[in-house]
Amino acid sequence: MKKTLIILSIGALLVACNKKAEQKTDPAKDPVAIGNTTATEKSSGGANSFDINSIPVSTAEVGDLPFFSFPKGLESQNKPVQRSYDMLFFPLNSVMTPIEGKVWKTYVVNEKSNTEEWSLPYFLKSYDDAITKVGGVKIFDGKVSQQELDRIKDDAKYFGEEGSIDYWNEPVKVYVIRRTNGDDIYIQLYGNTSTGGIQILQKAPFKQTISILKSDEIKKELDAKGKAVLHINFDTDKASLQPDGKTAVDEITKVLKNDSNLKLAINGYTDNSGNDVHNLQLSKDRATAVLNAITTSGIDKARLSAEGFGSKNPIADNNSEQGKAQNRRVELVKK
Repeated sequence: MKKTLIILSIGALLVACNKKAEQKTDPAKDPVAIGNTTATEKSSGGANSFDINSIPVSTAEVGDLPFFSFPKGLESQNKPVQRSYDMLFFPLNSVMTPIEGKVWKTYVVNEKSNTEEWSLPYFLKSYDDAITKVGGVKIFDGKVSQQELDRIKDDAKYFGEEGSIDYWNEPVKVYVIRRTNGDDIYIQLYGNTSTGGIQILQKAPFKQTISILKSDEIKKELDAKGKAVLHINFDTDKASLQPDGKTAVDEITKVLKNDSNLKLAINGYTDNSGNDVHNLQLSKDRATAVLNAITTSGIDKARLSAEGFGSKNPIADNNSEQGKAQNRRVELVKK
């Protein structure tokens, strides 16, 4: 009888333990576990998890770039960099993300007449308060990984110029002011024991200012300078002509047809994005594509040559997107 009771007791105990185990391993019956899991997913994020739509829209009047004055007692160390169109990287969810638009950036120091020592908390708090008062939201506060910096180093040619952020040694604070019409304002700043840096970008689309030279303009340039510079549009990172690029080639063909003695060297150039070997080959392929397009119109190939020079001999500053657009070109040189 005692043995029977012991066996029954052990069996009841095992059943009870199994039920408790089932309750602990069944998330459908554990609302606490569900809540914790959801919270973790929201906070962990991912490479593409930043969503501007999650930021409240600000309708505050902010004026024009750079939108904010310097805090009292502080000033720009040198002349600020201001461009109507450029690209800057911002750490969004720890991922360095390129954003394009109007740019203003500078280093900030004590005014010469300021007798107080530099205060980093004063610099950071002044901007934090001003930005959040007009509806700005802090979206990043910390250090960018070396892996991210290595990943973008070939594309961030502006690193080192006035107002650059010292991502390698200091944490950075990033804010966004979301605007109704999409011209959102991104701000990042950092500081150390003697100075601070701030970059402000307002999103804006690229506006093409380069026009296609007509045949008479190309002829005039060739006669006056011995060469003509054309900005012929190709597909991105390819040697295939876009429709308006074909139109530009048609204008070159007209010049050659009107002057049967004219011989041209077609020289291709790129900006400095990417590596030199790739750019050299791309520029040569594009020059060859122009040559082939001209010969299909009946021009003798013997009158033409094609060569690529990659990013050599830039005609504009590669530190800005506008400058890069100028450097992506085809030069026609009289032979």
